[in-house]
Amino acid sequence: MNKNCLECGDTIVGREDKKFCSDGCRNAYNNKINKDSNNFMRNVNNKLRKNYRILCELNTEGKSKTTRTKLLSKGFDFDYFTNILQTKTGNTYYFLYDQGYMLLENDYYMLVKKDI
Repeated sequence: MNKNCLECGDTIVGREDKKFCSDGCRNAYNNKINKDSNNFMRNVNNKLRKNYRILCELNTEGKSKTTRTKLLSKGFDFDYFTNILQTKTGNTYYFLYDQGYMLLENDYYMLVKKDI
């Protein structure tokens, strides 16, 4: 009994339980199935990665200050972060993994790095 590749329809040679004729067909098939969710997730992850790189670039010492203007000029998107930390004193830090920021007065931000 001949089985056909789920992607291209060619005859499959080899193991009885194979579904694809090659790794290329397997990848193409799975990419098509996951395309919609992958595009959204890819875009979100790219924004998170960009924000993280910007914070790392501006916060080389582990704690520093910068302005909103400087963050925005580098392409920082304040809508994307990984978690929020509320301190006992009422301060709110927004984190991208181990890099965080907190709004100060006059559009200044405190940048911090969390010890892991």
